[in-house]
Amino acid sequence: MKIQHLDHISLLTANTDAMTAWYGDILGLVPGFRPNFGNVGVWLYSGETVMLHLIEVLDQELTGSEVPLKIEHFAFRAAGSPKTFEATLKAAGQTYRRSDIEEINTAAFNVWDPDGNHIHVDLMLDG
Repeated sequence: MKIQHLDHISLLTANTDAMTAWYGDILGLVPGFRPNFGNVGVWLYSGETVMLHLIEVLDQELTGSEVPLKIEHFAFRAAGSPKTFEATLKAAGQTYRRSDIEEINTAAFNVWDPDGNHIHVDLMLDG
């Protein structure tokens, strides 16, 4: 077995509507097909690719295991202009940090969704 790529991220949330709106407005992800799992949730897509699963939980702790989760952030590589993405963040009043990493030609944007999850968006500096 050899890992080929990361398939998707799953997040537990009590704020499904706000999270869906944020990932659409800020990252351009759109809701799409989701099998009937017998619970409330949303799959968010970039084009034909599912990127994020939101799973609604209202009556339990928001962890996926018996111990606290240790994910510091997850990241997306994106196409487009860092200047345009930064303008989108500013227009939305979104808190963010930008770090330009010249050695790898990357503008790294750190943003936080409505639940406080840390997301890293990488764009090419010359994009």
